[in-house]
Amino acid sequence: MKIVFMGTPRFGAMILEELVKKYEVVLVVTQPDKLVGRKQIITYSEVKKKALELGIPVFQPVKIRLEYKEILKYDFDLIVTAAFGQIINMELINYPKYKAINVHGSLLPRGRGGAPIQRSIMNGDEKTGITIMYMAKGMDSGDIISQQELEIGNEDNCDILFEKMGKLGQEMIIPAIESIIDGSIKSYPQDESKVTYSYNLTKEDEQIDFNRSAKLVNCQIRALASEPGAFFTIDGIKYKVYSSNVLDKNTSFEAGTISDITKKNIEFACGDGKVIEIREIKKEGKNLMKVSEFLNGAGRSLKVGQKINN
Repeated sequence: MKIVFMGTPRFGAMILEELVKKYEVVLVVTQPDKLVGRKQIITYSEVKKKALELGIPVFQPVKIRLEYKEILKYDFDLIVTAAFGQIINMELINYPKYKAINVHGSLLPRGRGGAPIQRSIMNGDEKTGITIMYMAKGMDSGDIISQQELEIGNEDNCDILFEKMGKLGQEMIIPAIESIIDGSIKSYPQDESKVTYSYNLTKEDEQIDFNRSAKLVNCQIRALASEPGAFFTIDGIKYKVYSSNVLDKNTSFEAGTISDITKKNIEFACGDGKVIEIREIKKEGKNLMKVSEFLNGAGRSLKVGQKINN
């Protein structure tokens, strides 16, 4: 079995790592390198790093729909994708003997789209899961090959859940491929009446909305940690938040107001009259730090009763 693998983030790299234990991956397709940070450092995707480590050729199309014929130069039997980040045309999907399958981070048909893991946390879902499916013309609409649930812990942020999902995907991918090869596969269509979408994150998603309940504000912060990070602004300065906690206390302060400052935390009033505490913060132009450290330096100007001005 010869495979072309397509993926980009750590989640994809974990699936690639599992595939090479049993099959020959002849080519890895991933997103182009990015310029990151103020110094615009060229940065490889996690999948590219893993491919180079494994000695596998790498192809990085800007638009795979226009450049896919480069892939057809290789001899392969199956395409496996996992968080690749581009739409693949049907000619490429139908080219190999066993077609193309995708490792998707939700319990399809719920959560079609490019950000299912982040949005499952953001929505306050109690569970998610991995679906392995055939690729089809519609986004994440193909027949389901296998599916397993995964509980979302109260402390799970995006990084933690991605790791858990990657491990579950690793457990599922080889048995799924084996069922395709030996003909024991029992795939089935998705229930279109139950479809929901988890579209890619936008800049608006990154801005903390303290008018929501404390629980959902906490979910938003967890969903965006550690990349790209949720933020609020005060006096035109952006503060990114990477860790928070819902407190068992009420407040009469208006939503989005600093309701208390302790030695270790900053507390904000939320739309349901509850309070959320910020535990890790990064002021624009500064390093990420514990709030206890922040309050001894860059955060000394913050005051109880001060309101965000998003």
